[in-house]
Amino acid sequence: MVYFDTLKGWLSWQENSHPLTIDLGLERVAKVYQALNPSEIKPLTITVAGTNGKGSCVAYFEAIYRAQGYRVGAYTSPHILKYNERIKIDGKPVSDGLICNAFERIESVRDHTSLSYFEFGTLAALDIFSRANLDIQLLEVGLGGRLDAVNIVEPDVAVISSIGIDHVAWLGETREAIGYEKAGIFRASVPAIVGDPIPPKSLVQIAEEKKACFYALGKDFGYAKRQQGWEWFSGEKRISHLPEPALKGEHQYRNASAVIMAIDQLAHRLPVNEQSIRTGLENVELPGRFQLLEGDISVLLDVGHNPEAVRTLVEYLTQNFPNKRIHAIFSMMKDKDIAEVLRIMNPVVYDWFFAPLTNIRAATETLMREIFSQQGMGNVSFGYTGFVDAFAHAKKQANTGDLLLVFGSFFLVSDCLAEFQNGR
Repeated sequence: MVYFDTLKGWLSWQENSHPLTIDLGLERVAKVYQALNPSEIKPLTITVAGTNGKGSCVAYFEAIYRAQGYRVGAYTSPHILKYNERIKIDGKPVSDGLICNAFERIESVRDHTSLSYFEFGTLAALDIFSRANLDIQLLEVGLGGRLDAVNIVEPDVAVISSIGIDHVAWLGETREAIGYEKAGIFRASVPAIVGDPIPPKSLVQIAEEKKACFYALGKDFGYAKRQQGWEWFSGEKRISHLPEPALKGEHQYRNASAVIMAIDQLAHRLPVNEQSIRTGLENVELPGRFQLLEGDISVLLDVGHNPEAVRTLVEYLTQNFPNKRIHAIFSMMKDKDIAEVLRIMNPVVYDWFFAPLTNIRAATETLMREIFSQQGMGNVSFGYTGFVDAFAHAKKQANTGDLLLVFGSFFLVSDCLAEFQNGR
């Protein structure tokens, strides 16, 4: 049995203790979970999966339920600045001490079962939440759904925000294959709520096979923009005069609508009034999603890293920053569809500045040069040491009123926010 005095020590060990960075499957993590906490009654649980929008949905749930006065736990990934962001209670990251204590309890029952970095974190969140007297816990799926560690917990509502092409090596190359994996969080007689306006057939099929209570955007619930705010509806139910979501982009109306549908399905167990929904929509916060840092040369941050996400980003840029010169500080993981992302983004980007990352999964400058060349794109600058260097050069090329866009990776946005937090 290992033991560390610091969170940094635990995390460093976890990063190197398991042979695979991503190791999908429930048998190992479920075995440890049962040994860790076999008799505790779990909090009311909402599990959220999806290609894009998972984090936004969790943020809406958290803001609305907290506005109602409930005690809320939220588990998300990845983090942007600190690991503790992954495990929050009542909107605040838990302390290093709480996480270290949870890791120690996990290690005491793990025996010889090997766990990945993500599995350790999932078990720590569940252990901490089980001791926190919560009204509800919100669990964001890390990858896929069917074989993700979060899926060891039986949800009271399952939400899928969207289905797009991403993580093809693990989930498949089509929306149908990916939909099958995401639908793994559905359960018999449990509400299964989908915010994707065109859900793949596999999603609907799995819901039917499992006898889940399936609710789809545009069929069973929806939204309509009005002159004053917007309206959510499901059958004869209506909630009118809703404020524009504090998270920006047309897709956020879809995310918020799916969240309201889930809240409605749980209302018999956890009632929420309309004013709390309005307050939550107005106050929700989520770093790195269309996050604007205003100034003479404003900076927009977005963690979008797949074709579906950047199509939404292009739509947002076109609507909100028309006729502005956009300078993109950009990096991506090498397993992403980089060429397609560049193709989608290039029409709205004036010039590009590649910021190399130290992460082993990140695309190298050599790879990026090759992809830009294959795309016939010459408006790109290389040779920078990292984000700070690339950002500084981009800023020198920008004029007052231009926009600096930082996007393509959680890690890049993390580097950016760390610099701004330090006042640089």
